[in-house]
Amino acid sequence: MTGLDPFRERPRVAYISMEIAIKPEIHTYSGGLGILAGDVARSCADLELPVVLVSLVSREGYLRQEIATDGRQVDYPDPWIPADWAVPLDAMIAVEIEGRPVWTRAWLHVVESPLGGDIPIILLDTDVDQNNADDRRITGRLYGGDAVHRLKQEAVLGIGAARMLRALGFEIEFYHLNEGHAALLAVELLRRTPNPVANERPDDCPSDTPSDEDLCAQCLFDVAHVRARCAFTTHTPVEAGHDRFDYEDVKRVLGDFMHVDQLRLLGGPDHLNMTKLALSLSGYVNGVARRHAETTRHLFPGYRISAVTNGVHPATWVHPGLARLLDGAVPGWGLEPELLVRADQLPNTEVWAAHQEAKHALLDEIQRRTGVAMTPDRPLIGFARRMTAYKRPDLLFSDLERLRSISRSAPFQLVMAGKAHPRDEPGKQLIQEIHGHIRDLAGDIPITFVPGYDMEFARTLVSGSDIWLNTPLPPLEASGTSGMKAALNGVLCLSTLDGWWLEACIEGVTGWAIGDTALGTAGDDAEELYVKLERTVLPLYYADRDRWVWMMKQSLSKIGSYFNSHRMMKSYAVQAYFGRP
Repeated sequence: MTGLDPFRERPRVAYISMEIAIKPEIHTYSGGLGILAGDVARSCADLELPVVLVSLVSREGYLRQEIATDGRQVDYPDPWIPADWAVPLDAMIAVEIEGRPVWTRAWLHVVESPLGGDIPIILLDTDVDQNNADDRRITGRLYGGDAVHRLKQEAVLGIGAARMLRALGFEIEFYHLNEGHAALLAVELLRRTPNPVANERPDDCPSDTPSDEDLCAQCLFDVAHVRARCAFTTHTPVEAGHDRFDYEDVKRVLGDFMHVDQLRLLGGPDHLNMTKLALSLSGYVNGVARRHAETTRHLFPGYRISAVTNGVHPATWVHPGLARLLDGAVPGWGLEPELLVRADQLPNTEVWAAHQEAKHALLDEIQRRTGVAMTPDRPLIGFARRMTAYKRPDLLFSDLERLRSISRSAPFQLVMAGKAHPRDEPGKQLIQEIHGHIRDLAGDIPITFVPGYDMEFARTLVSGSDIWLNTPLPPLEASGTSGMKAALNGVLCLSTLDGWWLEACIEGVTGWAIGDTALGTAGDDAEELYVKLERTVLPLYYADRDRWVWMMKQSLSKIGSYFNSHRMMKSYAVQAYFGRP
């Protein structure tokens, strides 16, 4: 374990996430949650924060997307080889699952900052000879299998992370649970911390029986001690999006790990709600935008929910051409992105030239991947995210004739990308319908859908687009980060007022809003989108290039200086990790 020697004395905080986007070649992520965790890692390395990250190795990746001739998404495994990118560690731990030990090894990947810092990432792997075939597949495909398989994955992630960090010699003072997938880590900590006065049954104990073995978790264990060591970030604004497991499955999978009656008091009476479990055992809880925190308070009343708005890693997402310009004009912006407030003073000609470099790179990549040739002379609208109903990727296509009319007066191009979850049939149907719209609009509007959306193409797309379109149904977008990446490149956002955009949008300055903050209808929002494109956005692009570039600089300076992962991690350090008693 010599590869860990430089890190054992430093990390005081463990950040646990089901997925993490380390680099394009390492397929341990599906989308925004993993991208965020990767940006956390990169900012921790830049800032030299004492953090170790833990995730699953996900040897089979998430999914490789292809599009059939009828426009339907076809899913394939997307494997990678851990030995190509990580170092095996010799520690081995076991997690009891279905009454047998599931042995877990670890891989080490080190994120090295160009600024000199580095941090360790530990990837948990059950594909070892000691396990049977089913258990070896637990850390195979990310989010693969049924609910029972998911529970096994979350057991390895949560319980396994706590045990592996201990086995590797880390002395962790604080744990950050990135989504409810890691909630069982807090239960593992609870089992290690008996209540010193547990034999003194309190009057308010909710247990119906007087025997010690039937006492509630609050009586048997030092819940306050565990809460003081855990933070929890929730990313899901709708009840249906929170992992819930039937208690019969919990008993079968976890066995005697913790009595089900005790878990009911912490995680809900009817199902084990992993969000509620994490809420019950975390002393610091936050949503990922101010509005998301408010939504979470309504979903889970009685808990104190703070807000730390998401951010993205500047140096990762800024196009090299713009980065060179910033290096000369705003030295130090990579370590101190707050300096980007000065980007509004950049010369217009140089900003436009840097953007055209990024745009040409995008057009070249589109043609390479799809065979579709687009022109640098027309504004390019970019749209890319997980393809699911509430994100409304089809909103732009609500009225095809209206769209044609807009394009005749102000021609534009559109590039789209994104994957549907393998079990999200409505999401797959949306992709198929979008391909139908693309065929219907052929010859009128240049549109292409780029399959296999990943971190690598995302970098190219968010920097080379002229307009970044985002159309979620409020209040269902927790935060979103793609628009932040676009803004770091001076790309102007056109979005419904949800998630982070509520905090960032200054109409006509940093971008434009679609609708208002109220829960609207698809028809209302589509009309607002068309009006904004037809009367404001596209005419400005063609008629007033100076004003357009001025807005690009406002977007970069005002959004980039705040909505970045350095600010986010400093907020966590102060509010959660080191600033609490």
